[in-house]
Amino acid sequence: MSGTPARTAATTDVVCLGESMVTFLPSQPGRLADVPSFGRGIGGAESNVACALARAGHRAAWVSRVGADGFGDHLVDTIAGYGVDTSAVRRDPDRPTGIYFRTATDRAADVHEVAYYRAGSAASAMSPANVPYEALLAGRVLHLSGITAALSADCLALLRELTAPRPGRPLVSFDVNHRPGLWRGGVTSPRVLLELARGADLVFVGDDEAAEAWGITGAEAIRAALPEPAVLVVKRGADGATVIAGDTVTEVPALRVDVVAPVGAGDAFAAGFLSATLRGLPVRDRARHGHLMAAAALTVPGDLTDPPARDRADRLVALDDTAWGRLRLGPGWTGDDQEVRTP
Repeated sequence: MSGTPARTAATTDVVCLGESMVTFLPSQPGRLADVPSFGRGIGGAESNVACALARAGHRAAWVSRVGADGFGDHLVDTIAGYGVDTSAVRRDPDRPTGIYFRTATDRAADVHEVAYYRAGSAASAMSPANVPYEALLAGRVLHLSGITAALSADCLALLRELTAPRPGRPLVSFDVNHRPGLWRGGVTSPRVLLELARGADLVFVGDDEAAEAWGITGAEAIRAALPEPAVLVVKRGADGATVIAGDTVTEVPALRVDVVAPVGAGDAFAAGFLSATLRGLPVRDRARHGHLMAAAALTVPGDLTDPPARDRADRLVALDDTAWGRLRLGPGWTGDDQEVRTP
């Protein structure tokens, strides 16, 4: 099937490359200036994908650089605790681990704030000269995101090299993950994300991201700009996803979800889609698994949560279109003793 990884002899299913940071989550809603205390978590698009895949039963690895500091220790220990192979993470004695603070409110709200302290971080120093290529190429899938390209000129050079055609490379998955704030005053523009996506085999992009980064709207127009990837997934939020594999277009409606926090959903969708891709499932089922993983993330406060058990997810994915459209998922729905609601 188009877009299914063929490197079955690989010892790792998915290798994820990118920066992870220590996240400080507020103890209560309100402005950052007013929040009295914060709890510590982790956040990083690529490590989120690795953690979700590991929890779903796949062999996942995370490759990055962190500082030789306590925050770096926390990141590596926490991500490894999800079952992710972190043996290729390198420590930088001269640069710190990135951190950020955010408010508890919805990202779309005017009062939402995020304060990043990642400039000059250890991960921003990743380059073609200092990453362990043998680890990056050891999986059936190499998962990348556009966030890395925005961190520094060296990081962009690394992604250009990893998305360049080469014999025997793993299936390259690329999540555009456009973050406007990272590109302001940078060495280049987000148009470079289009170049990187064209070198990938599987691309995830939000319709809103394509409009903001490239001035392109709609799955058909995005496909015209990205003819090379074997599989293109255009995410449309609550309206679902459009998957274009070759010349075949598949529309997959999203689920109705009682959202707790809208963080980590895109990463979880990618993890669910990749999980089903590794299993060789049909395109519709890949997207449905993506929606279920996203629903798991949307119904918890942080970026990470345990996905539903595979057999349970498979039963939900197998529902007919009417039953799928009637599902409504809320907090705790992934627990074995929780019933899934229909109106």
